[in-house]
Amino acid sequence: MRPTARPGSASLEEGWRCLGNWSKRRPPAEAVKRGAAAVRTFEEMKEPDDQDTDEEKSVTSKSDGKKSLRSSKSESRSPVQEDDTFLEDATDETFTEGEESYLEEDSDEERLEGSLSSFQYDDLQSTRVSQQTPAPAVEEAEEEVKKKISESFFYDYMELASMPFVTLDSDIPLDLLTLVHSFGYDCRKRANLQLLDNSIAIYIAGNQLIFLNLKTKEQIYLRSSSGEGIGVIGVHPHKTYFTVAEKGSFPDIIIYEYPSLRPYRILRDGTEKGYAYVNFNYSGTLLASVGSNPDYTLTIWNWKEEQPILRTKAFSQEVFKVTFNPDNEEQLTTSGSGHIKFWEMAFTFTGLKLQGSLGRFGKTTTTDIEGYMELPDGKVLSGSEWGNMLLWEGGLIKVELCRGTSKSCHNGPINQIMLDEGEVITVGSDGCVRIWDFETIDTADIIDETGLLEIEPINELQVDKNVNLFSMIKMSETGNNFWLAQDANGAIWKLDLSFSNITQDPECLFSFHSGAVEAVAVSPLTYLMATTALDCSVRIYDFASKTLLTQMKFKQGGTALVWVPRMVNFTGAEIIVGFEDGVVRILELYDPKGLTIFVGRKKISDADIRLKQVFKPHTARVTALAYERDGEILATGSKDQTVFFFEVERDYKPIGYINTPGPVCQLMWSPMSHLESTLLIICENGYILEAPLPTINLEEDDHDVVSYEIKDMCLKCFHFSSVKSKILRSIEIEKRERQRKLKEKIREERRNKLAAEMGEDGEKEFQEEEEEEEEEEEEEPLPEIFIPSTPSPILCGFYSEPGKFWVSLFGIETEPIPEDIEDPKAYSIENARRKREHDKLMKEVEEIKARKREQIKALRTKFCKLLEMNEELPMHMQFKRTDFDVDSKIRAEMHRRTAFKIQQVEKELAWEKEKHELGLKKLKNRFRDPLESDTIVVHAILSDHKISSYRLVQPSKYSKFKRTSQSERKPSKLDRFEKEGTGRKDSQRDAGGSIAIQEESIIEKGKKFRPKTLSEIMVENQIEKTRKLILKAERAQLKIQQRKKEWEELYKSKPGDDYEDPKDLQAIKEAQVYMGDFNLKTAPDYKIPEHMRINAAKKEEELGHLDSLVHGNKRYMNKCILSLRDLKVAVVEEIQCLVQELKNIQSTLHVSKHIPIPQIPQIHPEEVPEKRFQYDEETLLNFKQQHMKSDDEKSPGVEQTGSGGPGGGFLKLSSGKDGDLTTRDSMSRSSKASTLSLDIPKYMEFEKAEPTDVELEIMKRDEIKHVYMQQYLVNRVKELIVTFDAELRLLRHQKLKLDTQMKLSDLHHVTLFQEILLLKNFEKQENILQERVNSLDKEEQYMQWKINETLKEMEEKKNEITKLQEQEKALYAGFQTAIGENNKFANFLMKVLKKKIKRVKKKEVEGDADEDEESEESSEEESSLESDEDESESEDEVFDDSICPTNCDVALFELTLQLREKRLDIEEALVEEKKVVDNLKKEYDTLSKKVKIVATNLNAAEEALEAYQREKQQRLNELLVVIPLKLHQIEYVVFGEIPSDLSGTLVFSNHALRQLQERIRELQEENSKQQKLNKEWRERRKQLIREKREMTKTIHKMEETVRQLMISKFGRVVNLEALQTLSVNTTLEELKIRKLRKELANAKEMKMWEEKIAQMRWELMMKTKEHTRKLYQMNDLCIEKKKLDSRLNTLQNQQGNAFQSLREADVVAREEVTELIQLQAERISALKEEIALLRRKGGLILPPIRSPQEKEMQPADL
Repeated sequence: MRPTARPGSASLEEGWRCLGNWSKRRPPAEAVKRGAAAVRTFEEMKEPDDQDTDEEKSVTSKSDGKKSLRSSKSESRSPVQEDDTFLEDATDETFTEGEESYLEEDSDEERLEGSLSSFQYDDLQSTRVSQQTPAPAVEEAEEEVKKKISESFFYDYMELASMPFVTLDSDIPLDLLTLVHSFGYDCRKRANLQLLDNSIAIYIAGNQLIFLNLKTKEQIYLRSSSGEGIGVIGVHPHKTYFTVAEKGSFPDIIIYEYPSLRPYRILRDGTEKGYAYVNFNYSGTLLASVGSNPDYTLTIWNWKEEQPILRTKAFSQEVFKVTFNPDNEEQLTTSGSGHIKFWEMAFTFTGLKLQGSLGRFGKTTTTDIEGYMELPDGKVLSGSEWGNMLLWEGGLIKVELCRGTSKSCHNGPINQIMLDEGEVITVGSDGCVRIWDFETIDTADIIDETGLLEIEPINELQVDKNVNLFSMIKMSETGNNFWLAQDANGAIWKLDLSFSNITQDPECLFSFHSGAVEAVAVSPLTYLMATTALDCSVRIYDFASKTLLTQMKFKQGGTALVWVPRMVNFTGAEIIVGFEDGVVRILELYDPKGLTIFVGRKKISDADIRLKQVFKPHTARVTALAYERDGEILATGSKDQTVFFFEVERDYKPIGYINTPGPVCQLMWSPMSHLESTLLIICENGYILEAPLPTINLEEDDHDVVSYEIKDMCLKCFHFSSVKSKILRSIEIEKRERQRKLKEKIREERRNKLAAEMGEDGEKEFQEEEEEEEEEEEEEPLPEIFIPSTPSPILCGFYSEPGKFWVSLFGIETEPIPEDIEDPKAYSIENARRKREHDKLMKEVEEIKARKREQIKALRTKFCKLLEMNEELPMHMQFKRTDFDVDSKIRAEMHRRTAFKIQQVEKELAWEKEKHELGLKKLKNRFRDPLESDTIVVHAILSDHKISSYRLVQPSKYSKFKRTSQSERKPSKLDRFEKEGTGRKDSQRDAGGSIAIQEESIIEKGKKFRPKTLSEIMVENQIEKTRKLILKAERAQLKIQQRKKEWEELYKSKPGDDYEDPKDLQAIKEAQVYMGDFNLKTAPDYKIPEHMRINAAKKEEELGHLDSLVHGNKRYMNKCILSLRDLKVAVVEEIQCLVQELKNIQSTLHVSKHIPIPQIPQIHPEEVPEKRFQYDEETLLNFKQQHMKSDDEKSPGVEQTGSGGPGGGFLKLSSGKDGDLTTRDSMSRSSKASTLSLDIPKYMEFEKAEPTDVELEIMKRDEIKHVYMQQYLVNRVKELIVTFDAELRLLRHQKLKLDTQMKLSDLHHVTLFQEILLLKNFEKQENILQERVNSLDKEEQYMQWKINETLKEMEEKKNEITKLQEQEKALYAGFQTAIGENNKFANFLMKVLKKKIKRVKKKEVEGDADEDEESEESSEEESSLESDEDESESEDEVFDDSICPTNCDVALFELTLQLREKRLDIEEALVEEKKVVDNLKKEYDTLSKKVKIVATNLNAAEEALEAYQREKQQRLNELLVVIPLKLHQIEYVVFGEIPSDLSGTLVFSNHALRQLQERIRELQEENSKQQKLNKEWRERRKQLIREKREMTKTIHKMEETVRQLMISKFGRVVNLEALQTLSVNTTLEELKIRKLRKELANAKEMKMWEEKIAQMRWELMMKTKEHTRKLYQMNDLCIEKKKLDSRLNTLQNQQGNAFQSLREADVVAREEVTELIQLQAERISALKEEIALLRRKGGLILPPIRSPQEKEMQPADL
């Protein structure tokens, strides 16, 4: 049941009363917000005073019509008045069979609106009629209607359109309001702008489809049929039909005919709630629709027959668009939220199906796709959210297209992509329209791993700022390229995309609100209307002229609007607007030209808006504004649950505010009819307040006010709550009271009757019965009172009379009810019963099928048993399986013989075949495979010019590989030091690490290719999540460390005051050394730079590069010549066709008018050399005949022809074949034409009739036409020949130039080869010298590294010595502090501290020693110590340091002894460190000497290498180099003539000479520029010094500010870096991962046990079936035995009676029967044992027991 507005009235004293009311199909508040900005003006047909009185009572009811089985969704709307007993009737009401069809698709949901549910009278009538109609007859009638839809059939629009209705007792006419004009446009709805012709555009606004005449601005309207809005519209390709897809419960798609606007077809049950998009195919025969939430159903309709062809679910998320492929109507594309899907209508074994393939984004981020376009070759071009274009092929992204420098194609989503006149047009939300080249997009492909391809648009158009283009449609105006564009920000634009000099600027045709209209107000003076919406605009309309006067933009959206009454502003030109941020603005409408009347203005410039006053009374959106009836006070209400009052006369001075129990939705002051002025405050949550007029304090100033809250205002409050439960409770009490009175009356009558009959005994008996009844009677509890927790929200209200008001509630309050049946296709009671019967029937059918399957299974089992029995029989009694097959011996024998013969021939010729194949292979490998392209000679047609290609072989070995050489240029010392590292240990450690990394990578690869389970994936996801959190913290820490490191490096790189750039120093040094040095390579003192030293390997690379260039140029020229040859073949074919057509034309002309037929050019054999290697069977036969003739004749002349015969024969035949192939099509066409042309004259001769004048005229015209065509064809042939010859001459000229270059390259190739030979002779000695230089250099580097390590170690030791000395000083300082001042034992203790004692160093003992050895060592140590003490005593006998003097502090003495031990340790460490330093110094001196020696040797080796390089260069200079020159290039002349000896000349290019001259000028300019820069940088340096001082002061200030902020925020100075590097609790995350792994393992184990249980159950069931089968078999055998026993007994009795004595034959027969019985008994016992084994679990099945006779017969059978 849908909640709707329920009108009613309430007063503070009386409660609710019902009034008659006229209602729309949709509630007023919902109707305003339903359509996007749907603001409409209505023309009143009656005066406002014609309203119902308060005493009238009625209830508004509304119900949608139900679908009839025979009608096409027509609706009946006949409301029924509600009575007092409706509750009881509604609970007892049931649905009959006719109200819902047996099929689910024909059922429709019943909508109930108003205070309580009501049924329509027409529906009840249709119920009675449908009860009488049998269901099968209805279905047959429906099928007949569906099959026979006439092309001239139309529906009635008045029956489909949603119309207003009123109650039966209301006098309000249905045409009270008439739609005059619409200012609304749902600009955010997709494809909501369509064109029916050049002047009529259609779009949706709310429940209306608007037809807009672009020239006259007139509007025509079509109403929605569902009354709940329109989902989408579409136009037929022929512009003769258009579709309107509705919204609602199972909405329809209505197809209207244009221009009659009559409903033509209705498509039903395509979706549940609404349609998102519709699209016709290119031919207009099919319609595709896709639904919106929740089903997203994709349906393909045969719309003319109103039948769905295919239906499926498009996707699980929102689908934006569906379109047919214009080039292949069996393909469709859908796109939407995070997906794009490609569909194809394919025939499967079950019929026609829709097969969808979801586009996979791969590495590209998933995006919503609004716009896309199908390309002709099946690819799809789509947009993206970030503005790039994606090219899809095969369901994958082929390439992503962007602009240069990786800029996106649009700054935002691409909403539409179109193909127009060979260009791709993209429409973006950034307001731009860009034109792209179609060929570039169609052939786009990825060029790197990024997947991006940069392209640039051909043209682009920026419409305007704040424009969001949603869609465009082209206007079919001849000679113009105009488009209409839908702006999602509320506009319709006209764009000119011609991009020429006369291109028009974008024109905004219409402007609208871009969202729901929040408030509307009408001017009290004239025909003006003001509106506001959340699109941050306020608009003024003149609805007399139906134009927009002006608008004003703000930063927040408007939520409330009121036109200021004339008693406040007499001009009536002010409006007051409330906004969503709580601000209230007063705006003034004025005429810039000084005019005061605005009726009928058409120009926007005639009126304007300006801000007059602004204030902010609220913190949330303003919802209501109201002026007091005298205009003295303004009240504002807001969502923040406050009402603010302002004094209007004093410039809206604030009076105060009051709090409300809920958000305010409406404010209304009492009218003049009330004695007192009060304010009615209506809240959304069911509260209504009445506030008196606030008192105005004129004396109090604003500065003295502490708070504006008014606390002493007396408010009246009314809260709406449900009274239904109270009414039901009172009804129950009254009912029980009536029953109680009735019982008392009956009891009194009985008591009087008993008293009259029995007297006192009757009284006693009556009292006893009464007591028993009282004990038996237990009163049931009364119904509970239910009050809903959330009351119905209040939509609006107004005063009716003093103390009374009216309100309209949204929905009704209901008690808790059981779960409702919300599915509109739910089964009715009858249908549910039928469904149960149907399910029961289907179950029985399935049981029958199962029994049949069991029978078939039993038959199969029996057949298998028969086969087994057949196998158990003796071999001579068994049937063969081939007995069931058809005899095929004859055919098999024929195939066998043929195959045998072929095999024999292949074996005989195998050796010859292999021999010739090997010979052919060797010839190909020797002569043909090295050849990349053979020589092709192309001849001109008219001239003797010809052009031949290069006979090109494979590239040489020099261009394929790079030869390694030991004499490479040695790297610099710094480079080598960086590469080799700091030592061998580090290199070894790095090598070990690299090996470990390789092993880890191998293991990781093995793990990577192993498939992962779901549990592993879940655990890895959790681990990955934890790792990312930890990694985030580590990255923050790493970022901090990196920043610190950068600062340190920056400070380290800070140069000193006297710093000079080493590059500058090196450049100065080189300039000083080489300035003015222009030595040539032939100079004896020429020093070869390292980068110019050449060797054999480098020269081979140069030679390979030359070969590659030559090969590439020749190959390119060969391609051009081959293309020219193909062009000649095409020209010859076309000329053949033209000549044949010319012959056909001349056959109809007189001979005198014939023109000579041009000769057809021939294809020369040398133009197609590849034909020589093509042969067929006919060629081979001709070759065989020629070979046989040559063998027979044996003549020299014939031998010569024969020797040339095969090649010539091949060429002739191949050329003939080629000619046949090239002219086959033309000959066939010409033959057809000739036959037709020949038939016509014969027919004419046969008639023998004289031609008429008309026929003569026709023949004359045909003759003129043929003469013209004859001349045209001849000219065309000449044109083709001339064009081809021109192309050949042009290419021939290019080849001549290339031939010259190739000759020069050949000369250069010879020179390079000579240099390689020379360099190879020098290579061995050069490598030896280079190896010596490299070894000495490595040795020098190693020694230098050792020197650096020694210096570093010496520095460390010196630092340790300094530390020990500081410790010693600290020890003495501590001693002085301990003894204090004026200590009489200070000298003694100082002597004790400084006393020298000899101590023996303790040696570390490695390993475990015996106890005896340890004791001996200890005794030796003690003796040594004693001896040392004795020596010390002998040396110094003045004092005894082992005894503390008297009166001396013992603790101080002990401390002194301890400090002495520490001193001795420090001194010993100092001695050791000094020894180490001395050793290091010696080692350093030794290494320095060695380094000098190695450096001397290295210099000598380098000089030797340099001398060898100079010698090599001199030998290279001796080689002769050929350089072709022209006379004008020689400038070395003597007396104006060229000398005969040019040995003293220098070959130098003019370009290099000009460069040197320009370099002189550049150096001069650079010198002056550097001087100027020097001066500028000095000034800059002074400025930087000043800025540095200022920055230092600023840094100190900022550090102090940061410190104070830390203290104020944290209480102390904290480390912000530590706060940034906080990580997660790793222990907790590890426990979570362990828990997840354990749960997954448990789930896996449970699944395994469940599978085992199911398997065991299956085995148990199979064993039980086997047991049952054995029992049946035993039963059959028992019955058979019983029958045999009875027959045997009967035979015995008969034979005994017939014969007295037994014959021998009877005895034998009896013995056989007895044995058979015994055998059967044994089989029975064996089966019983087998059954017993099967009953036990795990029992073994033994083989069947055979009888002795079978055992004896078995060997005999064998």
